[in-house]
Amino acid sequence: MPSVTTYLEVTAPCPDWFTWAINRPCESSFVEVQGCPIHYLTWPRDDETDDERGILFVHGGGAHANWWRFIAPFFTRDFRVAAIDISGMGDSGQRDEYSSEMRSEELSAVSKAAGLGPRPFVVGHSFGGYMSMRYAANARDELGGTVIVDSPIRRPTDDRHVKPPPMAPQRLYPDFDTARSRFVLRPAQSCENEFIVEFIAKNSVKAIDAGWTWKFDPEVMNPRRFSEPFHEHLANIQCRTALIYGQASALVSRDTADHMSELMGPQAPVVEIPQAQHHVMLDQPLAFVASLRTLLDGWVRAENT
Repeated sequence: MPSVTTYLEVTAPCPDWFTWAINRPCESSFVEVQGCPIHYLTWPRDDETDDERGILFVHGGGAHANWWRFIAPFFTRDFRVAAIDISGMGDSGQRDEYSSEMRSEELSAVSKAAGLGPRPFVVGHSFGGYMSMRYAANARDELGGTVIVDSPIRRPTDDRHVKPPPMAPQRLYPDFDTARSRFVLRPAQSCENEFIVEFIAKNSVKAIDAGWTWKFDPEVMNPRRFSEPFHEHLANIQCRTALIYGQASALVSRDTADHMSELMGPQAPVVEIPQAQHHVMLDQPLAFVASLRTLLDGWVRAENT
């Protein structure tokens, strides 16, 4: 399989840790799931052993595996790491219809194909958090733990339930630079780490016969994607569970975090990242890494005692 080093050069000033992370070698692979090629990236553990333990990172809606390129290398000291492009997004294939049940199969297939070993951990951001809830509910005790990152499950009495905007048609641009310049974060927010936004933007577009467009099928953003009872999936997770959310998130309030804590149970950690909005790992990447490493280290230690 091809080895991936850097994709596209970042021109914005960036810190040494970011340059180090995106230049860490990773491997690009595909696995077929119900007739659809699913793309994923893998980073080997620094000191590979026969007893491999893995982490699967799952991106948000309209995003892709490269959203984790500057996060994943921080975990290879202790884990084999993979990041998936769920169907209809990134470099994965498209389907006629999408469902969380099918995405659950995709996450399971990538976990196995990437060699993440027994009882891996799954970390899902935003829409990827919902898919991780479904995957974990199906997997029962086959996972070591599930970390939900800023995916809101609001109280039934909360009138701010997710109401996604109408699906937009595929947008076309005449060239790469025009397409890249139109990249924005959704929900709309600022991000001081311009080097991260530039890196993601440059890896979010692709060339087609008619011009340049985004690396996702517009159908994946259909409002039906939020029609499932994800609160039940969250409550039905049997493995360890945790929530990480941004202190300034537009989607997860303190009350929403409290409600999710009630669904997960009193043993599930809830971590608020200061000065982070919805895109936690873009706003405060190192704080996110430190929080996630602490969670996973605690879970592994608990298993060994």
